Amino acid sequence: MSTVTAYAATSATEPLTKTTITRREVRPHDVAFDIHFAGICHSDIHTVKAEWGQPNYPVVPGHEIAGIVTEVGSEVTKYKVGDRVGVGCFVDSCRECDNCKAGQEQHCVRGAVQTYNGIGRDGEPTYGGYATHVVVDENFVVRIPDALSLDVAAPLLCAGITTYSPLKHWNAGPGKKVAVLGMGGLGHMGVKIAHALGAEVTVLSQSLRKKDDGLKLGADHYYATSDEQTFKDLQGSFDLILSTVSAPLDFGAFLSLLKRDGALVNVGAPEEPIALNLFSVIAGRKTLAGSMIG
Repeated sequence: MSTVTAYAATSATEPLTKTTITRREVRPHDVAFDIHFAGICHSDIHTVKAEWGQPNYPVVPGHEIAGIVTEVGSEVTKYKVGDRVGVGCFVDSCRECDNCKAGQEQHCVRGAVQTYNGIGRDGEPTYGGYATHVVVDENFVVRIPDALSLDVAAPLLCAGITTYSPLKHWNAGPGKKVAVLGMGGLGHMGVKIAHALGAEVTVLSQSLRKKDDGLKLGADHYYATSDEQTFKDLQGSFDLILSTVSAPLDFGAFLSLLKRDGALVNVGAPEEPIALNLFSVIAGRKTLAGSMIG
């Protein structure tokens, strides 16, 4: 075991504090790397504040991790010392269920091992990227291209993949009208990726305050959801709505903006249950769906 410096939450109400944690010694298939950057994700805030259930304190958050390899295990074939690498939201899975075998480890039937606030297959707690150093199985490490700076790459490992995955799965691309609901950390990634895939992109945000930013990121249109006229003007407009909002919404109102066979896909996770009149789904053969990382 090695001791490294980290920042941890010890309760839902106290600020993070500087501390030390232990990382395991490098196993045959492990990659160890120095952490140069770790993004701040809304999930970190939800977790440390116990908004998604009681965490296993102390919690060292951070699952947008980028750095440089310092050591590899004896059987590692994918990486070498000096490589630029990253780790996202999970660091292991059962590797045996149908989902894992299909390359969808985030939907592991037994549960993927989260990068932090999880329990590894060795029974030990996992600690995230608000630290100086991490050790991860090579199969859950990704290579960062030389052309991409590490600070820019880090948010792609959660916000990027979380929005890319549903956009690809629901076939965002040329000829498709995609709305991104919310223009925060996830939303701005969703706008850029949907634009890069060739879709016609609309941002739906509470106000027009971020309109200039949204258009610069690739949005073709920008509407305020606080304006009732928005829901009249856009009724039946979209093939896909990607909701990045973690607050309660009037899902019926947003489902009305979909075309027939359209999908409203959630990557935001409100704390409270939602109320929904199912006729808003039945009418138009619409889909209300979810997507988890990627």
